[in-house]
Amino acid sequence: MKPLTKASSIHTTPNDLSLNTWLNKVPEITLIFWVIKMMSTTVGETAADYLSFHLHVGMINTSIIMGILLLIALLVQLKQTRYRPYSYWTVVVLISIFGTLVTDILTDKLDVPLPVSTAVFSLFLAATFAYWFSKERTLSIHSIVTLKRELFYWLAILITFALGTAVGDWVSEDMNVGYGLSALIFGGLITVISVAFYRFKANVVLCFWLAYILTRPLGASIGDLLSQPVRKGGFGFGTTSTSIVFLAIIVALVAYLSVRAKQQKSQ
Repeated sequence: MKPLTKASSIHTTPNDLSLNTWLNKVPEITLIFWVIKMMSTTVGETAADYLSFHLHVGMINTSIIMGILLLIALLVQLKQTRYRPYSYWTVVVLISIFGTLVTDILTDKLDVPLPVSTAVFSLFLAATFAYWFSKERTLSIHSIVTLKRELFYWLAILITFALGTAVGDWVSEDMNVGYGLSALIFGGLITVISVAFYRFKANVVLCFWLAYILTRPLGASIGDLLSQPVRKGGFGFGTTSTSIVFLAIIVALVAYLSVRAKQQKSQ
């Protein structure tokens, strides 16, 4: 999956080119991309629990705080004209936390059943993709070179996090599958998608978005497995330790990507 780097290299319209000659705003899809994505979902799960319960901020107040931080980070990201690791991944981590909180509020505060949340978010995501494609004629993440496409992209990302949270909680908790087995199930589904893409040349856009959705419940299941008490089927490391370790790994990987990007630019 090599990304296209210049606006002139993809399907654009005159209106697109009149806005900006942006470089693609989304990183190359590599193993590091998926590792950071998965860990950001874990941080989203554990950080939301930590802020809401351990610091006694409350779910609603935490959602407001994270929503404001997300809006600020997103505004910074939208002002960029190319992919910049720190800006991009800050939005991903914050949107992971916020998306988790959206589903948690529906489940815990409004008593919306997880199957209903899953169905509603699935419909929202399908509608977003349909409208995005009707306007841009592509859902490829290698063509995020205009403001309109980036707004569609981040809206889809937000919904995938909320949907992934609902699916993950539904399987691991409502179905009493457990965190460890849930992680194996979602990991197995991602493996199937990978085989379909690499072995059978399945559609790249479809495979990407399916994998992106499934890494959310995978990361959440891993986060819960590590952080939850042993009596609840976890390893008992706690949300604080899990969040700090995974966030530190994310920061280190993003720093590496930033340094590598500067080196490539100077060559």
